[in-house]
Amino acid sequence: MAQENDIVLIYCEDQPLTFARIEEILPDHKKDWYHVKMLILQIPVQTVTWILRSAYIDGAEFTMNDKSMRLKPVISPEEDQKTGTQVKTKKNKTKTGSSRVISLDNRRKH
Repeated sequence: MAQENDIVLIYCEDQPLTFARIEEILPDHKKDWYHVKMLILQIPVQTVTWILRSAYIDGAEFTMNDKSMRLKPVISPEEDQKTGTQVKTKKNKTKTGSSRVISLDNRRKH
């Protein structure tokens, strides 16, 4: 299941609509339902809370106002440390390992 701080792409009628960050997931009084608070990453920035089943948080299709909707987790592509190019991994899973932190003040301009 997607977790707090995950970035998701919201689809409406099978078309990508917007990105959102999951801010909070709280259980509802009904079993397997959750209050999912999301920060919608568009201008103006806003928050919404949807009541969703766990399956919907995992990417299953659901309807809202008679429109098909779904959430798809966004996975950051891995980059080759030497060349800076994206590296494809099996099933879009990132490899474990160390990451380097680059200060924005000290970065080199290319």
